[in-house]
Amino acid sequence: MGDLDGRAALVTGGSRGIGRAICIELARRGAKVTVNYQSNAAAAESVLAAIRGAGGEAITIAGDVSKADAAAGLVKGTVDAFGSLDILVNNAGITRDGLLMRMSEDDWDAVQNTNLRGTFLVTKAAMRPMLRARGGRIINITSVVGVMGNAGQANYAAAKAGIIGFTRAVAREVASRGITCNAVAPGFIATDITAGMTEAQINAVMGQVPLGRIANPEDVAPLVAFLASEGANYITGQCINVDGGMVMA
Repeated sequence: MGDLDGRAALVTGGSRGIGRAICIELARRGAKVTVNYQSNAAAAESVLAAIRGAGGEAITIAGDVSKADAAAGLVKGTVDAFGSLDILVNNAGITRDGLLMRMSEDDWDAVQNTNLRGTFLVTKAAMRPMLRARGGRIINITSVVGVMGNAGQANYAAAKAGIIGFTRAVAREVASRGITCNAVAPGFIATDITAGMTEAQINAVMGQVPLGRIANPEDVAPLVAFLASEGANYITGQCINVDGGMVMA
């Protein structure tokens, strides 16, 4: 028996990296999981196979979170499959890095649309079933870049900082209905997004991490699962860093 038995969870961007680890961890603890993906069906099916192979229950739903109809479809699909939506993890995110002077409007808009607008649209769609049930857990995946900034990532930092403010506003709006809303800010995590970095870039970042190692997606997933559990009943409106001590504030 897990501490999330009987709960239905929707994880956006659940096919790879941190999202994959979160899907598997939630399922391991007993949740029924919707694995959302945008285009990589094979990666999503791999997550599905891992969950089902361990005796868990999951489905996949394709959808671009930056589109209102798709966001609503993710929520409807989860409720149709599992009968409820108890846990929402807004994890879908992209980067389009570049110095501000050279950053195109398209690169700015693409990052805002997926990271920030997507979080808004899926959360808005999830409000109806959660308010009706008078309970729910919303966990938004932001980044330490949204807390401290990072050269070459003005678009990403703005979107991730926006998610932190969004989290706190939503937490205040829905607290009276028994819904919590928190943010998790990973630091330097080994994912597809960081795979293209040079050794010099990695070493520069490592100099800022007191624990002295790159994190894995599996370092983030247990905190998300805890925030989704009964043990986090009295935690809301928080942004918790998982960063090896990179940001101590």
